[in-house]
Amino acid sequence: MSVADDELLLRHREYEAVVTPVAAGLRVLRHQGRDLVVPYEAGSVRPYYRGATIAPWPNRVVDGRYELGGAVHQLALTEPARGHALHGLVSWTRFDLVQHDDSTARWTHRIVPQDGYPFDVELDVSYILGAEGLTWSVTARNHGQDPAPYGVCPHPYLTPGSGRVDDWELTLPAAQVLEVTPDRLIPRGRTEVSGGRYDFRTRRRIGDAEVDHAFTGLDGGDVAVTVRGADGREVVLRWDAEVMPWVQLHTADVPGSPHHRVGLAVEPMTCPPDAFNSGEDLVVLQPQQTHTASWAIGAG
Repeated sequence: MSVADDELLLRHREYEAVVTPVAAGLRVLRHQGRDLVVPYEAGSVRPYYRGATIAPWPNRVVDGRYELGGAVHQLALTEPARGHALHGLVSWTRFDLVQHDDSTARWTHRIVPQDGYPFDVELDVSYILGAEGLTWSVTARNHGQDPAPYGVCPHPYLTPGSGRVDDWELTLPAAQVLEVTPDRLIPRGRTEVSGGRYDFRTRRRIGDAEVDHAFTGLDGGDVAVTVRGADGREVVLRWDAEVMPWVQLHTADVPGSPHHRVGLAVEPMTCPPDAFNSGEDLVVLQPQQTHTASWAIGAG
């Protein structure tokens, strides 16, 4: 396996991972030599946010504009085709390494207050590779004097190790889906999945379904999304729905690209798309307050 000079190779028993300082991201995760996330080559431009840590907001802020405490803020439009601010501020930021050993790594970055996000928030990202897989955690601290809006998610593309999305079966314990406009993916409101095309509460084949939606109404505290390949092997992503009550799924629909439907993006989120405007499940960090979210990826 090729590993760049600034990356870390983590190992524990049958698992190995490569983590990178760019977005404190996950580039490779394997179990017994089988990929559990879609990897990308060392030294290449990371495709489609693959494996990035996404903060201080997940998904989109519509028009890049929001209001907090009577002040209106305008973020840079990083999704120009749709006119939104996409996937936070640290997706292309190099984090500083503060600790590592054979099976763990910890990275930090302190966001510089700036136009659109004038808040002093530090991110601490840790990876722990153990017998059950990889635990990935993010702790945020507000070092500023004003309350700071905040959200976080990971952006791994899961794979059971072979085939494509169409060949796989999915289990997703979510009762509701957030409908969006077809052109700009602006939230329109929740609906019940109720046995429809987005109902994966009972494991079933994904087939040709195209999904780029946020889901909620998750069962219980600890939840899991399971992707099963045609050969019966699985990859599982687990998290606490009390902390992260939303999850975005994307079937990686990019026709004509070698990346087309090669993985299923599964992104547990602390809040839904455009939470900076809706306020739904938005974390507002008070001065010196911290917030921690974590999730785990392992073989089924």
